[in-house]
Amino acid sequence: MRPVRPAWLLPILSSIAIWEIFARAQVVPAYFFPPFSAVMAKMYQLLVSGVLTQNLTSSLIRVLAGLLIGSISGVAMGILMGSRETINKMFHPIFSLLMPIPALGWAPLFMLWIGINEALPIALVFMCSFFPLLYNTITGIKEVDKDYIKVAKTLNASEWKILTTIILPLALPNILTGLRLEAGMAWRVIVAAEMVAIPTGIGALLIRSESLLRVDVIMVCLIVLSVMCLLFEKSLQFLEHLIMKWKVTS
Repeated sequence: MRPVRPAWLLPILSSIAIWEIFARAQVVPAYFFPPFSAVMAKMYQLLVSGVLTQNLTSSLIRVLAGLLIGSISGVAMGILMGSRETINKMFHPIFSLLMPIPALGWAPLFMLWIGINEALPIALVFMCSFFPLLYNTITGIKEVDKDYIKVAKTLNASEWKILTTIILPLALPNILTGLRLEAGMAWRVIVAAEMVAIPTGIGALLIRSESLLRVDVIMVCLIVLSVMCLLFEKSLQFLEHLIMKWKVTS
């Protein structure tokens, strides 16, 4: 049996090799463009000292908290608006006006309302995740075949039973897609918030490294961010695959 070789690995390894060779050639000074090996050595030092672990943990907690609150709120409101036309007509104009505002656009207002503390980045991630989950949930519910609902009603199924056994399972792929797409965006928002207002986290480490001209530390932070975004996306993609597989077999 032929072994499976991941096709995505070759471009990454090739890019790392080109990076290392170009940096070793010293076309630009090493402190402006360090080799990949030097960046990995710095990452090891930051891990051993606890600096990278502490800052990454702070950012991770904020991302998870903001995503959790925003996702639950967005899905709950999406269920109400998707299943109740009166509620949809009431809130849709308001949310349509607020949704185009970038999550970071709320930062100055939240700084005045909330202050510069742990709640600020969580609130920004909340704004980042709430609207996509809201509209993906509404779309998923609206796309449910009405014939399924009619059949359930003829069998005297309650509205709660219809919601939990028909509507939500069929709308789940849309909801998971929205969550997967916003997981990466949440990391971008949290880094920007930490760079501006919070003294801890990957974003704060980035901005401090910039002021000290530590390009190696900046590259470490960027690599960590790319890996975290990839892990979040792949984990949610795997969860989506498991749920879809369970739906097919059930």
